[in-house]
Amino acid sequence: MDLIRTWAVFRKEVIHIRRDLASLIQVILLPVMMLLLNGYALTFDLKDVPLAVYDQEQSRVSQDFLQGFKGTAYFQIYRSVFSYEEIADLINSRKVKLALVLPYDFSRSIKSGGSARVQAIIDGTDANTANLIIGYLQGIVSAYSQNVIVERLQLQGSARLELPVKSDSRVWYNEDLESRNFIVPGLIAIIMTMVGALLTALCIIREKERGSMEGLMGTPLKKWELILGKLGPYFLVGMLDMFIAMALGEFLFQVPLRGSALLFIALAGLFMLVVLGQGLLISVAARSQLEAYQMAMLTTFLPAFILSGAMFAIRQMPLALQVASSFVPPTYLVTISKGIYLKGIGLEILWPNACMLMAFAAFFLLVAGRKLVKKIR
Repeated sequence: MDLIRTWAVFRKEVIHIRRDLASLIQVILLPVMMLLLNGYALTFDLKDVPLAVYDQEQSRVSQDFLQGFKGTAYFQIYRSVFSYEEIADLINSRKVKLALVLPYDFSRSIKSGGSARVQAIIDGTDANTANLIIGYLQGIVSAYSQNVIVERLQLQGSARLELPVKSDSRVWYNEDLESRNFIVPGLIAIIMTMVGALLTALCIIREKERGSMEGLMGTPLKKWELILGKLGPYFLVGMLDMFIAMALGEFLFQVPLRGSALLFIALAGLFMLVVLGQGLLISVAARSQLEAYQMAMLTTFLPAFILSGAMFAIRQMPLALQVASSFVPPTYLVTISKGIYLKGIGLEILWPNACMLMAFAAFFLLVAGRKLVKKIR
């Protein structure tokens, strides 16, 4: 392989990228926009859920029960209502997500040693939010019930009471349970997939449509000199986007990077070879730039967003999709990214994922190279 000829192709592609300034600006702004939109708008945190209260009794005991909701950051009492019609109007107009109905005999049931029933009406149009609301609601009710049981036993003469089981929870790696700490490392993989695949998906087919590919075929260029020369500039652009995403995660979202930054950069570079090879294969197989763009979106971006584990837990997916996710290269970078960012683990644990990325890179580059037929040499 002649490095001078490879450098000539590299320079030609750099000149083309520099002349297409509008596309270059879009590629650089893409990670910024994706991180800003998804980092701020996409969240799985449950905070300040609007709550309506229909307290039919209006007693001190019922108000004590409601203090458990007022004293938490998860719920915010929006208003007190006095009928089920008001509850329906508030839920239908999306002003509240939860309504609590406390019956007329709430305090009497508790003081008599029985069980008071509280009705919770939840807006189930968003199933994930509804499940989170149910979980936090049950936690608050359980805490209140434990306090009531303790008071009853103390009134019966128990001087000291110890609960049979006490839970002491400790969260590792994402102590504050912030969604952005989970989302941003996964977004880096999605951004690299989208940028790398879309850029290279157009590089060969563009030469074919312009008629310049025949001119390249008539030169002494060898196949791998052409491939490496064309992929080099896009590799640098993709890594630039990766550095921008890392900087935004560090300084804007304060996502902790507990592991080795150099290890992550090295493995991200390996992943960039994977998506460049995938994009090159699409460019070789496509018949037009529009077809190449559509193929890149369908085979790279959508699987990366849905099946890689960046946004949705793979273990919660059906078995068929769990198997399919193992054939999606971003799955392995998402594992690497979250492992290095949040857990601080190293290559001694992440080596299987690194090996899979190496296998994917070799596969896509070799297949793309075989399909890129060079008639001369």
